[in-house]
Amino acid sequence: MTAILFGSISTLADTSELQRRAFNEAFSTHDLDWNWSQEDYADMLTSNGGAERIADYASSKGQEVDSAAVHSTKSSIFQKLLATEGIEPRPGVLETVAAAREHGYALGLVTTTSRENVSALLDAFEELSADSFDIVVDKTVVDEVKPDPAAYRVAIDGLGENADECIAIEDNVGGVDSASAASVRCVAFPNSNTVGGNFSTAVATVDRLDPDQLVRWVEGRG
Repeated sequence: MTAILFGSISTLADTSELQRRAFNEAFSTHDLDWNWSQEDYADMLTSNGGAERIADYASSKGQEVDSAAVHSTKSSIFQKLLATEGIEPRPGVLETVAAAREHGYALGLVTTTSRENVSALLDAFEELSADSFDIVVDKTVVDEVKPDPAAYRVAIDGLGENADECIAIEDNVGGVDSASAASVRCVAFPNSNTVGGNFSTAVATVDRLDPDQLVRWVEGRG
């Protein structure tokens, strides 16, 4: 068996702008006079980890904030937005899941966001659930967030696969670097805020998933 590994919740649905909205609402809740524009936020998405992003921004402003508390508020807001705003699968996602099942490939969701964020996203879908995946890795499973390769190594070991027989789908540079560091070939599938990233280490950069092409890559024919 081989595996297709979705590398973040935003490879399934483009949640990036909901994430930015949740950050800005959290800042207001904590009486912080901050507002991240889409351009600001896009510049921050070369790395993973929302609490770290808040801490770095506070440092750049010369302010001290409880980044963990602000991020906790942001996560709660984000989860509520997922439940109320409605989301759609990104182009080709459902077809890719169906193709993986047809060809007998394992499916994984390999992220270092929180388990609550993963659950909130999957609960918001009509077509996907945790049962759609053979393994789900989240922040509770690993000590280091991406671009560290730990999440991919846990997924590969859990599936009993070899890294060179898997292909990852990632939406940001840190995710691509994580997969590459775990010796997993990666297709970059940038979201609305990461489209300007440097994805030179990916095997391809796409704006929609083509399940036939993914099958060829998985089988070493692409």
